[in-house]
Amino acid sequence: MGDRVVALCGGVGGAKLAYGLSRILPPDELCIVVNTGDDFEHFGLHISPDLDTVTYTLADIADDAQGWGRADERWTAMQEIKHLGGDDWFNLGDRDIALHLVRTQMLRTGVSLTETTARLAAKFGIQHTILPMTDDRVRTLIDTDEGELEFQTYFVKRRCEPKVHAIRFEGAAQAKISAQVLRALNDENLRGVILCPSNPYLSVAPILAVADFRKRLQALSTPVIAVSPIIGGRALKGPAAKMMAELGAVQGTLDIAHMYADFIDALLVDRQDRLLNPARSKSDPPFICDDIVMGSRDARIELARRTLAHLDNLRS
Repeated sequence: MGDRVVALCGGVGGAKLAYGLSRILPPDELCIVVNTGDDFEHFGLHISPDLDTVTYTLADIADDAQGWGRADERWTAMQEIKHLGGDDWFNLGDRDIALHLVRTQMLRTGVSLTETTARLAAKFGIQHTILPMTDDRVRTLIDTDEGELEFQTYFVKRRCEPKVHAIRFEGAAQAKISAQVLRALNDENLRGVILCPSNPYLSVAPILAVADFRKRLQALSTPVIAVSPIIGGRALKGPAAKMMAELGAVQGTLDIAHMYADFIDALLVDRQDRLLNPARSKSDPPFICDDIVMGSRDARIELARRTLAHLDNLRS
């Protein structure tokens, strides 16, 4: 049996399971591949919201109450920006700005996003591997009833209010999977792949859209398991349920099963959704029912432990 687990992850919900996995698996047995379709430039700074959320969460300095950013943050710069009439719709804490400044400086001197992420994670004492899904530029664009919007404009500035018609990932077809991600997905040393409970449209789909990422998952001989972000027909965090309804996906967990059916071996769903199992189509992956709400740090670790057990059962 291989000993490495690859976790595919977006922001808040996915980062919680990644945290749990990092508390169980040693650094050489876990690689976290993170969505960068949310990345954008603001005040000339390269901001990687999902990478930052995963970094802050693993370092145990995330602001859990707010759901983003750092705990014990200061807002002096943002207050001055607002006073000066600057663009204040995207909140940046002082410590957060410091991270973006250093990242932007590294990128401008030719350091890859992968290497930049590794160096920054090390500064926070993180030993586990955090990898951007690609070093190339990929941008999530949302087609809405207000026209096409960049993701952060839709998500933060417009608070997900416009109706969504479609989503596209600009640059994904041309983007390359990094050598580091390819090594992580090497079948010989792979225990399995876990899709963390991230938004399937905004966090997981951009990863799958990069080059032949989806085909590589389809070709794996080791198991792939996804943890549903929908519980009892609704998303605990973020706009997933609203977007699914607007895009015509009204069956919640069943729709996620359809989306991932071609490459996952099972979908881990909450016990509240156990009655959906008979409604699966023959082509859908089986459901595994469990308690998947992560209301505390201990719950994150416990779900990670059970998810790993389910992954190993699929293999055996």
